[in-house]
Amino acid sequence: MSRFLRACRRQMVDRTPVWFMRQAGRSQPEYRALRERYTLLEICAHSDLVAEVTLRPVEQLGVDAAILFADITLPLLGMGVAFTLHDGDGPRVHRPVRTASDVAAVRPFEPEATIEAVLDAVRLIRAASPVPLIGFAGAPFTLASYLIEGGPSRDFLATKTMLRAAPELWDSLMHRLTDAAIAYLRAQVAAGAQAVQLFDSWVGCLSPTDYRAAVAPYMRRLFEALRPLDVVTIHFGTGTAGLLREMAAAGGDVIGVDWRIGLDAAWDQIGDRAIQGNLDPSVLLAPPEVVRGQAAAVLAQAAGRPGHIFNLGHGVLPDTPQDTLRMLVEFVHTTRPAGAEVSG
Repeated sequence: MSRFLRACRRQMVDRTPVWFMRQAGRSQPEYRALRERYTLLEICAHSDLVAEVTLRPVEQLGVDAAILFADITLPLLGMGVAFTLHDGDGPRVHRPVRTASDVAAVRPFEPEATIEAVLDAVRLIRAASPVPLIGFAGAPFTLASYLIEGGPSRDFLATKTMLRAAPELWDSLMHRLTDAAIAYLRAQVAAGAQAVQLFDSWVGCLSPTDYRAAVAPYMRRLFEALRPLDVVTIHFGTGTAGLLREMAAAGGDVIGVDWRIGLDAAWDQIGDRAIQGNLDPSVLLAPPEVVRGQAAAVLAQAAGRPGHIFNLGHGVLPDTPQDTLRMLVEFVHTTRPAGAEVSG
């Protein structure tokens, strides 16, 4: 078993595994050249291009896992939702979903009819990759927020209003999106993904009370549906320092955390789980000695306990130098924090 999968299962490893969210994509010169010819959704429609972009950071950076190159909005293509993607700004939904008739128009997601190229890419990647492949999906709350708000939001007022004032409507939408995430991830695992990550990028806007009432039940159902697949599940959100206990209770073998909370403090909250994180992505724009110093602080907080996967607290920023990413991978692989327990 790879060091990444061993760490996810809180087993001893020879060195701390590391991968980066958005390691495949916009920070890479080759990807930017590809985007001069194709949109993101066009890339996702070509299995060979998806495989190429996914595998490049494995070859160039030496990371311990590949993350499928795709987008969390892909299931929406097959659910009757019209939207456009804007670089750096997320999706713009043409008609926000805010009424009972809007929700009723959101169709069930059928993976093979919508993402055949992505599933073919998973098979290509598995045949070529020396490290495990992580599949992923957008978590129901984050997708719901895009549908309701019509795009990214700072305050999520329409979303919060629906979940509090129209709980039956909220429940109907969340059931549809939960079913879609389950179908999407099951299809990726059937094609060969060895781990899956749920991206709940915007759930940090909620209070613990709202999370428990309006999000946790759907996440529990989602993780329970994935359990028979016997693959590692990663539960990730940003701005979630106040929600970590609730997120851990909802499910996931690994809980991903961002830089707004110390790794050790986060681990105290999630209990008997593996943890992923949590360097601030902006640190990678600093001089090498600063990068190494802050990475060392993260590793020191982990203190060599089994179950740490080094990652950023969010995705790689577009201006991040590839040499810095390579340096960071090597630094994490060669650093042994005091008290570390590793085995060959």
